[in-house]
Amino acid sequence: MKTRIAFFDFDGTITTHDTFLELIKFYKGKFTFYLGFAINAAFIVAWKAGLISNQSAKEKVLTYFFKGTPQPDFQEHCNEFSRLYIPRLIRSKALQEIKQLKDAGTTVVIVSASAENWLTAWCTENNLELLATKLVIKNGLLTGKIEGLNCHGWEKVSRIKAAFDLSQYDEVYCYGDTKGDKPMLELATFAFYKPFR
Repeated sequence: MKTRIAFFDFDGTITTHDTFLELIKFYKGKFTFYLGFAINAAFIVAWKAGLISNQSAKEKVLTYFFKGTPQPDFQEHCNEFSRLYIPRLIRSKALQEIKQLKDAGTTVVIVSASAENWLTAWCTENNLELLATKLVIKNGLLTGKIEGLNCHGWEKVSRIKAAFDLSQYDEVYCYGDTKGDKPMLELATFAFYKPFR
């Protein structure tokens, strides 16, 4: 029997929207969300123009919205978001694909630049493994910084190789929807780009 493993990007591949942005709206409300992005527009433009990294832009946004937030309060909101809101964003075809893979005995892993704080509960509920961005907590408070590297681009490959010996699998499936997923897709024996649109 063939051994198989599947790696799925989350935001945009499994979901219809970016969960980081949706979490901010859920946590802070739409007015604060749009005001915050107006204030941080220069950083977003700089990232889009390639002047600063994806990680730097993300940390600017994290710092603005969440620096100083007590970790228990943040996690409680993340768990609520995962339970109440993430299911509304899931693409039904993606969920069907995951079920078919799992029914065939495939190990399924979510590999995401979103933070593990709001993905863990959903992954646990669906019996999926998770590799995701980790946020720095200091003295019980969010700092707005990312621990190590944002799980994006080549960092996805590094996380996968650190967690799994791919030589032990006969088939590797990878699913993604942006250029940040391209390095991960190169690991695959079967790669799928924007498969559920």
